[in-house]
Amino acid sequence: MVDEFTHYDAVEVYGSSLSVLPGGPFGLHVRCATESFDVEVRRVSGPDQRVVWEAHGLPGHAHHTPDDADANGCHWPVAIDVPVGVDWPSGVYLVACRAHGATADRALGYAMFVVRAARPSSPVLMVLATNTYNAYNAWGGRSLYTGGHQVSFERPFIRGFLARADAGHEDRKSPPCAPGERPDVDGVRYLAYRDAAHYPPAVGSSGWYSYERRFVEWADRHGIGIDFAVSEDLSRTPAVTDGYSLVLGVGHDEYWSAEQRDGIERYVAGGGNVASFSGNTMFWQVRFDPTRRHMTAHKYRAHRDDPVVGTAAEPTMSGMWCDPLVGRPEWGFLGAGSAYGLYSRFGWSTPRSPGGFTVFRDQHWMFEGTDLRYGDMIGAQYGVVGYETVGCRLQLDEFGLPFSVTPGAPPSEVVAWAPASNLGVGDYPAGSVSFTDDDQVDLDFVASRLYGGTDDVAKARVRHGNAVVLTCRPFAGGGEVATVGSTDWVFGLADPAVDRITHNIVDRYTHRDAMERENR
Repeated sequence: MVDEFTHYDAVEVYGSSLSVLPGGPFGLHVRCATESFDVEVRRVSGPDQRVVWEAHGLPGHAHHTPDDADANGCHWPVAIDVPVGVDWPSGVYLVACRAHGATADRALGYAMFVVRAARPSSPVLMVLATNTYNAYNAWGGRSLYTGGHQVSFERPFIRGFLARADAGHEDRKSPPCAPGERPDVDGVRYLAYRDAAHYPPAVGSSGWYSYERRFVEWADRHGIGIDFAVSEDLSRTPAVTDGYSLVLGVGHDEYWSAEQRDGIERYVAGGGNVASFSGNTMFWQVRFDPTRRHMTAHKYRAHRDDPVVGTAAEPTMSGMWCDPLVGRPEWGFLGAGSAYGLYSRFGWSTPRSPGGFTVFRDQHWMFEGTDLRYGDMIGAQYGVVGYETVGCRLQLDEFGLPFSVTPGAPPSEVVAWAPASNLGVGDYPAGSVSFTDDDQVDLDFVASRLYGGTDDVAKARVRHGNAVVLTCRPFAGGGEVATVGSTDWVFGLADPAVDRITHNIVDRYTHRDAMERENR
């Protein structure tokens, strides 16, 4: 099932893996419809961003793409091996292939990979949300949103996930509104941008370009060194977090395997710290085949269709982490989850919300140096709350301050929050990924799985939620988790308060203030 976006570009490419160690093997699988192409590998993270390797005039071959490439991979041969140097620092590396003789708008194809550190070169490890990239990737036909339940890493990413021309706010699913402007509940601006550039529907939902790139650029400007890994490294290489004092997740980190979650929980139980600047985080559980090249998630139909249901492996069911059959809700680790607030300023979810977090606990360490006070708004000008979020059950204490009463969540300090909600039939914007199953309506689905039905009372329990900023300690004697529950936090890093809060979180967990004093 090859769709209109597959083979749109004259050259398309994927790597033999998503992460390697310095000096490790890395091959490029290339399909090129012209006679020849060039390759450039550029480091796009860190202070020394530059081309690290290139090759020119390579022969092009228009390899056959199987009809099931979306689920089982392309099986293209390796066109060329990239000699990853033993001295290449940990970072994100963008591969750009240019087809000779193609028109400018179709001449480029992109892949990416991460070089992990052989030993930590920074106290900070960022884990790119590549499981989520794969879930939204419809290259070859289907994604996990358009009828697929298995998706392969052995195929290119869709156009726009890794690189594209900057369009300001137009490529956002929930851009901020100018004063007096009506909310764009149907995503008209996003649709116009997407269609003009011939990008697939999910281009603004995931990917390096939308999310992690923005955080890395911020860190580079402030001299904050970061080492890198990808989602699967947490399960495939459990020691990948060893030696780091902070692990970061950024943007849209929605899909986690059991092994991946086991790995991050071991890390925090052992004293490590996690900062999640992400929305809809850890919502769906996924599984991998023995080769770890294909990822399965039955999602909305898992409780009916996943073959592990009714077996001893039922807790690995590829549905929601908070589903009773799995019994391991994400808020047990993060302190918050999307069942208590999934969308903000997206479609008819809080469409006229100002787009910022309201400060409640203004004496919390996150707000040091910000001059923020109770009731102030964080990041509204940049729309930092949207398009997907995580929240929790809230009550107010005797002092009028919020605290979590979420069943199964660790005690937490809720320092700021904003309204968010789940969406029902007719609430989604026209510019969202089109659903293919009638039961793929989050409000009805979450209500049915958590509260046993879709009557008005059950749906009301999950319609009204929130996005939260909180800290918690999920394990006695372990490290701390800071959750900033919005995909779009990274769009506001130019805001002085958002910048300072982000600094405070990184500094606290890496002891950067103490390190800088020692170096002076």
